[in-house]
Amino acid sequence: MKSKYLKYVAAVALGLPVLSACEKEFLEVDPKGVVLESNYYNNPDEAFAGIVAAYDPLGWEAGGTYHNIGAINAASDDAYAGGGGSADMNTWQVWNNYSLDPALGPQGEFWNRNFTGVSRANTILEKVQAGVPGLDETTQARFIAEAKFLRAYYYFDLVRLFKNVPLFTAPVSTQEIYNVTQASPEEVYAQIEKDLTEAIPNLPVTVPLTEGGRASQGTGRALLGKVYLYQQKWSEAATQLAEVNGTPGGKSKYGYELLDNFGDIFRPDNKFNSESILEIVHTSVANSGWGNWPGFEGNVAVTMFGPRGYSGDTYMAGWGFNPLTQDLVDNLKGDPRYKYTVANIDSLAQAGAASYEKGYHNTGYFVEKYAPKVEWKTTGGGEPLLNWPNDYIEIRLADTYLMEAEAIVQGGGDASRAAALLNAVRARVGLAPVAATLENIYKERRLELATEGHRWYDLVRTGRAATVLASKGFKAGKHEILPIPQAELNNTKLVQNPGY
Repeated sequence: MKSKYLKYVAAVALGLPVLSACEKEFLEVDPKGVVLESNYYNNPDEAFAGIVAAYDPLGWEAGGTYHNIGAINAASDDAYAGGGGSADMNTWQVWNNYSLDPALGPQGEFWNRNFTGVSRANTILEKVQAGVPGLDETTQARFIAEAKFLRAYYYFDLVRLFKNVPLFTAPVSTQEIYNVTQASPEEVYAQIEKDLTEAIPNLPVTVPLTEGGRASQGTGRALLGKVYLYQQKWSEAATQLAEVNGTPGGKSKYGYELLDNFGDIFRPDNKFNSESILEIVHTSVANSGWGNWPGFEGNVAVTMFGPRGYSGDTYMAGWGFNPLTQDLVDNLKGDPRYKYTVANIDSLAQAGAASYEKGYHNTGYFVEKYAPKVEWKTTGGGEPLLNWPNDYIEIRLADTYLMEAEAIVQGGGDASRAAALLNAVRARVGLAPVAATLENIYKERRLELATEGHRWYDLVRTGRAATVLASKGFKAGKHEILPIPQAELNNTKLVQNPGY
């Protein structure tokens, strides 16, 4: 049996998405067919289409992950897998209870999404660096920088999730693929740092709304600071993140600023707001139907998070995944962010204002930040379940504030700045200041960023996962990473991760 990865790195044809005409949504793509790679990249438009193709996997929706956050929420202590039963979205269920194995789990989707991105970034790098007729030097430099940023992004996902992965910095032939071996995590991180360091100077300082979703210098620095943080390079992390953050509570040189209203961050009519640093774009106007599977441009995760069989105002029915844990809800009670984070469907049902089907793992509490709200339902001709316009904000300013505060405390830096960063996040929602201790910073990260896909990573990188997730079945020394997908081991030299 051949490795599934071959279809991504050694295909003879490349499907290139074409931009839509919808303003403010750069990454709304519409695959129109297939063209031979050897005949492509002959003019600036074709080079641009290659860049779009490299961005495209960021927003992949179908499969076992649904935008990264659903499966990762289920693996954390913030939510359960949920759904209609113990076998519904089995890839989520087995990560929720840590019974995953090389053949069953979300690892295949994460692997395919990110290595597809790596492959496309490598292809466009090779083509643009070789020269594209008619492409001016400034645009060429930007395309190269974007491709390096994207390769760094995809590899950061891969090294965090799998630790031991092959490192590709150029297109790979069919003959080579069976002989590749895994690089050390240190080698992968070094390449990520190199790509981002080289990319940042040639990325634009800011991008206009019409190019929303493309990388800027602020995006690059935020990701580089996060990469340093994960390696416990505290001083380097703090330096990069300080460039992004500027004066706590003020506007940074990149134009980033905390929004006054926490709830406005996630509204689909407030895309690319001043708090958004890395935003993955979705649209409600693609009019996708079930026949378009899996090429949706809407955010299908929104439907995943909605309560099953819901009838009432405000929300639409969904599929009941990621019901929130009582522990998260208890920690949020009394916090001004509660109403923007927790959809208390049980309270609506008890008041007679709604009804819903209590699915698997039901607690009565659901994801509010990406809830299927009636006001965002598509008015186009597509299937409403598949065409939600909610963007996924993967990095935002409050996140980088808290990462910098953590890096400062860990590295013994300026305690007053760490406190100012932490308490600017709290002041935005009307909370009193607290001391800048690691415990307070970790707690703030959980409450501020709840259900946004950060909690599991935070628990693993800070060494708290084995304790916090013990009741879910997490085993130290094994479950900090996913298994290498079984299909990728067949007839290759890849080695399975320990414990699997």
